[in-house]
Amino acid sequence: MSAYTLVIVESPAKANTIGKYLGSRYHVIASQGHVRDLPKSQLGVEIENGFEPKYITIRGRGDIIADIRKEAKGAQNILLATDPDREGEAISWHLAYMLGIDPSQKCRIEFNEVTKNAVKAAVKSPRAINEKLVDAQQARRVLDRLVGYKISPLLWVKVRKGLSAGRVQSVATAMVCEREQEIDAFVPEEYWLIDADFSGASSSFHARYWGTPDEKKDVTGQAQADTIVSACQDKSFEVKNVKRGERRKAPAAPFTTSSLQQEASRKLNFTASKTMQIAQQLYEGVDVSGVGAVGLVSYIRTDSTRISDVALEAVRRLIGEKFDPEYLPETPNVYRTRSGAQDAHEAIRPTDVELTPERVRDSLTNDQYKLYKLIYARFVASQMTPQVYDTLQADLVAGDICFRHTSQKQRFAGFTAVYEEGTDDAEEEADSRIPRLSEGESVKISDITPSQHFTQPPARYTEASLVRALEEKGIGRPSTYAPTISTILGRGYVVREKKRLYPTELGTVVTDVMSRSFPDIVDKEFTADMETRLDDIEAGKLDWHKVIGDFYDPFELELEEAQKTLEKVKIEDEVSDVPCSQCGALMVYKRGRFGRFLACPRFPECRYTQAVLTFIEAPCPKCGSRLVERINRKGRKFYGCEKYPECDFVSWDMPVKEACPRCGGMMVLKKNRSSGSVHVCTNESCRYREEAANAGEDEADE
Repeated sequence: MSAYTLVIVESPAKANTIGKYLGSRYHVIASQGHVRDLPKSQLGVEIENGFEPKYITIRGRGDIIADIRKEAKGAQNILLATDPDREGEAISWHLAYMLGIDPSQKCRIEFNEVTKNAVKAAVKSPRAINEKLVDAQQARRVLDRLVGYKISPLLWVKVRKGLSAGRVQSVATAMVCEREQEIDAFVPEEYWLIDADFSGASSSFHARYWGTPDEKKDVTGQAQADTIVSACQDKSFEVKNVKRGERRKAPAAPFTTSSLQQEASRKLNFTASKTMQIAQQLYEGVDVSGVGAVGLVSYIRTDSTRISDVALEAVRRLIGEKFDPEYLPETPNVYRTRSGAQDAHEAIRPTDVELTPERVRDSLTNDQYKLYKLIYARFVASQMTPQVYDTLQADLVAGDICFRHTSQKQRFAGFTAVYEEGTDDAEEEADSRIPRLSEGESVKISDITPSQHFTQPPARYTEASLVRALEEKGIGRPSTYAPTISTILGRGYVVREKKRLYPTELGTVVTDVMSRSFPDIVDKEFTADMETRLDDIEAGKLDWHKVIGDFYDPFELELEEAQKTLEKVKIEDEVSDVPCSQCGALMVYKRGRFGRFLACPRFPECRYTQAVLTFIEAPCPKCGSRLVERINRKGRKFYGCEKYPECDFVSWDMPVKEACPRCGGMMVLKKNRSSGSVHVCTNESCRYREEAANAGEDEADE
């Protein structure tokens, strides 16, 4: 066999893509992630020996390692091409150890995108393994192992068997619990809004009570509101303080890991873990018809908004070709990366702007296409000119009563011709017309409406808003957001209902135990400071052994105290009104991998369980029985007949009670963020559709 260079990457998909770029003189093989790690059966950290980790070969990786060693024996040269981050650097370091490679040799290559040019350039510029990056990863791994393996057994004894604690997951759970406490403690305050329709000589328009001409005044009760309404009757108002202006809305920066997870949640209803799974596929490479294997997006774990000069030049050229000149700013838009962020990688962007979403659509799955389109549009829009509105503000004054009118109308679409950023909370729709008003003009009220309102508690976190909060507080890093949320959901500390995150009783109890016994572990500032210290290890400013030692000494004292003083906590299961069909005992609610279920409280003597059924109003179109909401193994909701398997009816969309008024066929609820919820006939020859009158906010948010 002729001499070849062995290139080791992490995933088979990336190996397949890179192999097509490099040709026969290179053999590309995948390690499929880590090959060595701390043992699961023991702590694996020598505390008395400077916290040195004791690595072992991961069980089940024997065949993979054997294949790598076999390929390495015949290789003239070995290049380690794992992901360009701490975790990837550590995997390369472990591979070097297993293959007997000196880490100071030029054996490590990295690239920010899986494209032919990037890979070939990387192959020509190998470097030594960055030991500082490896130290930072080892410090995180040892730190998380000490927290998890020292606290978890305590929780098993004091709370419930099978529980776990984690450095970042405990803070995230605590944040969800704290938000619930804020909601419980919230006392609503009454306030009133007074809206009026005005008409003048040249236009009619809307305005809201402001107060007096000199200051804004709040309306706090009905008596006050009624007094103001009465005072407005038959009054003539004078138009004053007319201010015409311009509002410019700049485009959002290209995606970071955090902002991608947030926006995919808002616009695509993707969970953080689903977003990262699909983004990984786009990064590692897809076979595009007419192009071949190519990574469609740059590296997906980043907190930088920077883009390369080459990418900037390409996107500005594209905008200049596809849009009128006013859509391209004279100088490139520059975005400031948030304080504390690392700038090792570019923002998430398409690797080639010529590969438009429409061009590659047939080569992608539906979810891949949706996410790629989101990334592509955000990137292009980030280098376009602002959206421009004409604005108007005017006061309507009668004596000491003042109403204020504000309106705006889009003059120029700017970047919104391509993309608009989503929000977590509903926004009032802007007035799309500007009335003609003149100083001194006399206008009258044609209709006035007072309305009672109450202040609202803070909203529960969604995955998107929790990711944003974690990032803002400096807790975790781009690679940890999705796994953290998956962990707290999987452990049953938090549940997701209608996109909102609620703490379970278990999560609340564990957080309370952690707060009393290990306050630093659930302290947001302490956790954020630890992230900064890990960054300092990577920068060579701190020794990782000292960082762990500084943490462990007080932690060990807290652990000893908790073991002595912490009393056992009993969590009572919620009792249902459903008797066990085997022994008659009232069943209790439990939470498993696929959500809540009913179990006999006499376990292990009686092991009977059954699903918690959620029925919908619509009858089964096949047999007339009730339809049940179910969840498949991938977590996707569907609807099936309660008589299954006797009746095999299933539907991904929720059937509705009303039959199609045109053909009598089954109607289902379809949700669309732009056009709202509609009922659609499933009869292919009919497809009648109508607006869903009762689709509430929660339903539309699902």
